[in-house]
Amino acid sequence: MSDVRVRFAPSPTGFFHIGSARTALFNWLYARHTGGTFILRIEDTDKERNTDEALQVLFEGMKWLGLNWDEGPEVGGSAGPYFQSERTEVYREWVQKLLAKGRAYEKDGAIWFKLEGERYTAYDEYLKKDMEKVKAAPVVIDDQVRGRVERAEDRDFVIFRASGEPVFHFVNVVDDITMGITHVIRGEDHLSNTSKHVELFRAFDVEPPVFAHIPLILKETGPGKMSKRDQGALIEEYQNLQYLPEAVRNYLCLLGWSPKDDREILSISEIIELFDLPAINKTNARFDAKKMGHFNTEYLRAMPIETVSWLATPKLVEAGLIGSEFPEDTLQTILKLCQEKIRSLHELSDFARFFFKDDYTIIEKALNKVLKKGDPSTRLNEVIQAFSDLAHFDAESIEAAIQKCADASGNGAGAYMPLLRVAVSGTNVGPSFYPMLAILGKEAVMTRIRRFMTENIS
Repeated sequence: MSDVRVRFAPSPTGFFHIGSARTALFNWLYARHTGGTFILRIEDTDKERNTDEALQVLFEGMKWLGLNWDEGPEVGGSAGPYFQSERTEVYREWVQKLLAKGRAYEKDGAIWFKLEGERYTAYDEYLKKDMEKVKAAPVVIDDQVRGRVERAEDRDFVIFRASGEPVFHFVNVVDDITMGITHVIRGEDHLSNTSKHVELFRAFDVEPPVFAHIPLILKETGPGKMSKRDQGALIEEYQNLQYLPEAVRNYLCLLGWSPKDDREILSISEIIELFDLPAINKTNARFDAKKMGHFNTEYLRAMPIETVSWLATPKLVEAGLIGSEFPEDTLQTILKLCQEKIRSLHELSDFARFFFKDDYTIIEKALNKVLKKGDPSTRLNEVIQAFSDLAHFDAESIEAAIQKCADASGNGAGAYMPLLRVAVSGTNVGPSFYPMLAILGKEAVMTRIRRFMTENIS
């Protein structure tokens, strides 16, 4: 193990935002790339907003993405406790160090951090403004993403409120010191806080960690950072849509980082090998829901059919489409056809329903479209006759039979296929046509055609 120690420090407020997930991911990747330690630290001091339910949403989301932590809740570690609500005594001990050094003082019931030197020499009560401002030496931050950043703190600031609660800036620094954090990888919106944090590190005579402020994730359209109210902003949405976590994780990696070789679909082992802080982009990343969907489709298509079946079976059982005794070889044959077309497992139950049940819905738009062309009754009767003559109902024989109908009538095969697809599946889109009919079987196809004619063609 290397000496690298990074942390992800969320507040459990009920949502696992895509921006937070990306921050956790980048910290996890850097720890895995360097052979370091990834720490999960929970900032749960806001008692009104933090709940156990929210904490579980966070844990489940991180586990779903495969972001296992080396120290923190549920796994322990030598630098705990890992909940800020359990670290009250730690904060009291460390604020006493500042008070003893003259770097903190009490005012209006609160405890303030005292900056070195006089930042203001006078305050004009009449003008209500600071006068004769002394220019303070700026804090220089050699950020691994942003480059050289200079910021100056001009005023002392509160580190303990009058209520006795420690402020974010203070606990953040104390926790980073006591947990041995070497690299702070966080969102660019925290850059404005960093000069305060550096001042605190120096007051404790501790060398600040290496900082890397990663770019913001912008909403899909329009200006501004993606918020929890934007569609696609919560990891829970992708869990509910039954996206593959590997696909979501791969896409999140590319929101602000690039392997520099124009590749996008990469295994997690490749990403870990290539990931490093200097490769993180300075420019903000824009979320793209379609691209996320594309990644999921690509991962789903590349997945072994045995894995697809393992993932899909409980969904199909829950939807009442199959029982526990449904033949595995048949199921895999069906799923292999569907795998080429669906974008996520969430779509599977509706997409494949006609394979398992006769009570599929006929899509009205698709029905109207095929009934307007030619004489649907004549064409379906031609197909019934051609299929009746088939000794083997396989894809090749079915294609030949339909082509025979097309040749005899002078119409192309396209005059038969859309109509027949709607008749047997209820829609004009779906898996590969001839294999689909072969899987359904001759008896089911013939029965469905006749029923369709009775119910939809007068």
